[in-house]
Amino acid sequence: MSPPVFTPESSADVPGPAWLRARRAVAAERVAGAALPTDAEEVWRYSRIGELDVDAYAPPGPDVVTDPTVPEPLERVLAVAGERAGLVVLRNGRVAHVALDEPLARRGVVLGSLDGDHAELLGTVAPYDVDYFTLLNSAFVEAPVLVHVPAGVNVDKPIAVLHWIDAAGIAVFPRTIVHTGADADVTVVEYHTSTDVAALTVPVVELDVDDAGRLHYLNVQQLGRQVWQIAYQASRVGRDATLDSSSVALGGDYARVRTDSAVSGKGATSNLLAVYFGDGESMHDFRTMQDHVAPATTSDLLFKGAVRDNAKSVYSGLIRVRKEAAGTNAFQTNRNLVLSEGAHVESVPNLEIEANDVRCSHASAVGPIDEEQRFYLESRGIEPEVAERLIVLGFFGEVLDRLPVPALAGPLRAAVMAKLMAGH
Repeated sequence: MSPPVFTPESSADVPGPAWLRARRAVAAERVAGAALPTDAEEVWRYSRIGELDVDAYAPPGPDVVTDPTVPEPLERVLAVAGERAGLVVLRNGRVAHVALDEPLARRGVVLGSLDGDHAELLGTVAPYDVDYFTLLNSAFVEAPVLVHVPAGVNVDKPIAVLHWIDAAGIAVFPRTIVHTGADADVTVVEYHTSTDVAALTVPVVELDVDDAGRLHYLNVQQLGRQVWQIAYQASRVGRDATLDSSSVALGGDYARVRTDSAVSGKGATSNLLAVYFGDGESMHDFRTMQDHVAPATTSDLLFKGAVRDNAKSVYSGLIRVRKEAAGTNAFQTNRNLVLSEGAHVESVPNLEIEANDVRCSHASAVGPIDEEQRFYLESRGIEPEVAERLIVLGFFGEVLDRLPVPALAGPLRAAVMAKLMAGH
């Protein structure tokens, strides 16, 4: 048996500034004494975590490419998305390119690798030890990316953070920190994609919205069919602030996202949207927490998924209303289409309410395409396969039409259509 790859010694070999290496060392010691989770744990129930051989992957070595050019598939994304205020490109977990509009830099916007001047922002929203994989990220992150928008600054064009993997057998640990100051406004698009390589990616995202701030965040995942993703997204929404967080997941072998959203300030709002489509043998795994900490807060979650072939999906969500959170409005909806006999869905919504004077609801639905919708279209001369595609696109439209970068809705619809047409 080969020795473990993820040890304190291997963490010390990861490049980075001294202040970051010191933090990594603490997490690396914890990793050395920790065990991988199992599906016996509730938060990993129904997962495929037992199939993961972590030591089959290793952090990228010094020979891994960090070409500063934007890979051609991501160039197409940028062309469709239109004008942008800033851009960060990471190749195989390493920052390869950073660009920011000069007027924004003069107003105090910061974009790029996290430096010692902003080191206090690392881990303020996402604790380093949520689970084994956040520990791994904390121990092996090479270059955390920071998007910092000072108080009162409105960024009127999106900022893009693009991740590209094309090296086989690597494990990457990206971390993105988005800090939106008081009464600031910004849109951030994070895009993960790869070539057809076997790899492991363990991203952590921290979204921090100060009082009266507005953050619009979109995460798109179109990884290759051999890639495992185990992601964690944590957010904190301040007084009278708003977070709109959207996710589109179309790729990967096993793709997991755990989302913990703390609605922490009075009058805060957290809107969580997701679309996911699994085919072949893939699995999408979503776990969410809508954590109402303060009074008069609102959260609204809408996740829509579809599976075909032998694909699987899991959704498990919890609305937690704490004792201090009277006046909460919280909603959780998960709807799923099962398009093949071999496909399978688990959907488990939950409520935990400790306060009075609240409005909370959850809804879950799993089933095939509505036969009345299919009959309606086929009775008007539409072929059965085409009718199915139209129904699925319509099903996802409720979420895609609300993405913070409307220009990307068209290409994402096209990606869904391509998956629907595969094999027909």
